[in-house]
Amino acid sequence: MALLIESRRRERCKSANLERTAWKYPLSAVERGVTFFDTAEVYGPLDNEELVGEALAPFKGKVVIATKFGFELDPKGGPQWVGLNSRPEHIKQAAEGSLKRLKVDVIDLFYQHRVDPDVAIEDVAGAVRDLIKAGKVKHFGLSEAGVQTIRRAHAVQPVTALQSEYSLWTRTPEKEVLPTVEELGIGFVPYSPLGKGFLTGKMNEDTRFASSDFRSILPRFTPEALKANQVLIDLLGTIAARKKATPAQIALAWLLAQKPWIVPIPGTTKPARLEENIGAASVALTADDLRDIEIAAAKITPQGARYPENLERLTGR
Repeated sequence: MALLIESRRRERCKSANLERTAWKYPLSAVERGVTFFDTAEVYGPLDNEELVGEALAPFKGKVVIATKFGFELDPKGGPQWVGLNSRPEHIKQAAEGSLKRLKVDVIDLFYQHRVDPDVAIEDVAGAVRDLIKAGKVKHFGLSEAGVQTIRRAHAVQPVTALQSEYSLWTRTPEKEVLPTVEELGIGFVPYSPLGKGFLTGKMNEDTRFASSDFRSILPRFTPEALKANQVLIDLLGTIAARKKATPAQIALAWLLAQKPWIVPIPGTTKPARLEENIGAASVALTADDLRDIEIAAAKITPQGARYPENLERLTGR
C-alpha cells in the first residue's frame, strides 16, 4: 500500500467513549493495508502521540510511525506552542518523550518539524545522528526546509524524507525542492495533499470555520478565496467524472503519479474519508489524464496565501 494516512491532531477527549472512538481510525487504516502513520509531539500537544501509540501497540514491528520535534511547548501546559526549540539537548529530551508516548523502542522516522534559525542545522543533524547511533531513531527527516538547509543537514546525517505541503493547490516545491531531493535520494512526503480539505470539493464560499479550526486564520479559506478557487474543484470534478472517482481521489492519484518516491499523507477522522483516501491508490491516471490536468491547472492561479505571514516565515528556511 503506497498511500499513507496522517494521524491528525485531535481535541482532548472528554470521555472514555470518545477516546475509544478515536482509536478506531488507526486500527481501521491498518486493517485496510496502511502501514505508515504520521504524528508529532505538538499535535494535541502530546496526546496525539499517545493515541497513536496505544492504537498501534498491537502492530509493533508491522507499521512505521513518524513523529516530529522542534517546537517549544507551553511550560504551563497550554494547547499552543510558544516558540521553536531544536537545541540538541531538547531534541534528545523530545525523543525520550516520543518513545514513551508512542510505546516503541525506536522511532522509525524523526523529523525536525520546522527549521530553528537559532540552531545550526549541522547541530540538529548531529543530535539525530547520535540518537540513531544509540538505537533510539532509525531515520532522520526534515519538514518545510529550504534546499540549502537540506543539503547541509544531509552532509552530516543522511536525510531520509522531507515533509512539506504539496498538492495541485500548492506547487511551490516543484521549483527547487523536488529536484534537490531527487538528486540526493530523499523521499518526499506531501502533507495537506487535499489542500486542508478544499480539494475534496465539499467547500464553497458559504463554508464557515469555527474559531478553533486552524483554517479560520488561513487566507485561502476566506469566502472570497474559496469562491475564486472553485475553478480548481471544477477541474478535479471533470477528471473525476471521467475516472468514476471523487475529486479527492483525483487529487491524491495525481500526487501518486508524479514520482515513486512521493507519498502523500492525507489526514482524516471520518471512516468514509479513510475509505475514499485509500481508494485513490487504485485510481490510475493515464498520460492523457495527467496532460489534461497539467494544461488546465497551468491556467489557474490559486487565490490567497496558504499561511498568514508569521507562519509562512517558518517555512522554506
